[in-house]
Amino acid sequence: MTDTERRILAAQGYVELTLYAEAREELARLPAEAAGRVDVQEILLLCMMSEKRWAEALALTLRLCELEPEEPGGFIHAAFCLHEMGRTAEAVDTLSRGPVTLPSKPVFYYTLGCYHARLGDTERALKLLRQSFEMDGSLRQLAGKDPDLDSLRPALQQR
Repeated sequence: MTDTERRILAAQGYVELTLYAEAREELARLPAEAAGRVDVQEILLLCMMSEKRWAEALALTLRLCELEPEEPGGFIHAAFCLHEMGRTAEAVDTLSRGPVTLPSKPVFYYTLGCYHARLGDTERALKLLRQSFEMDGSLRQLAGKDPDLDSLRPALQQR
């Protein structure tokens, strides 16, 4: 294993442990030619998002969407950044333009449900959220604490 590979692996581990400062330290020690690698960019993105640096993170997610247009993660993260910036309608549009594999992900339906809830489309939000729960039951627990879904809490508690 090269030093670069070890540092990238360490940075990924730090991100999984939510130790973003340590992840950034590992990234800072990478050689300049490694900075453009997609895996390095993804780690950097997660660090930026943890710091709520939404505009910078959005710029990076859009670049990742261009580099890997068939990967759903960039689109999900871009939509989240837009939503956090108060641009929720754009977030919905971003998800709708994602790769064909995106609808196979439960988080696709969950995030769309959250965004539609914030946009006031309760019926659509509930339908999307229920679809996400069918695909991944653990999302129901997350929904119980998600501030985007406060207005839907009574409806979500019904089975």
